[in-house]
Amino acid sequence: MKHYAILRLLLAAFFLYFAWPFIPQATSTLGFVFWGLWLLFLLLVVGANLATLLQMTRPPVMEQEELRRRQFNNY
Repeated sequence: MKHYAILRLLLAAFFLYFAWPFIPQATSTLGFVFWGLWLLFLLLVVGANLATLLQMTRPPVMEQEELRRRQFNNY
């Protein structure tokens, strides 16, 4: 599942690459709120995927069951 986390990080970087030039052009309060929330969401996505890559979170239930099956079959 690490390759999915890497792909999601690359996609987030791709979106940031296209959004970065438009962020300073925000002139209204609504624009600042939008870009602030967008950047916050981007940080959440990046942080969650880095946590997955660094194995700071437990794997999904499907993977846990697969790991249990592998361990059971090895004995």
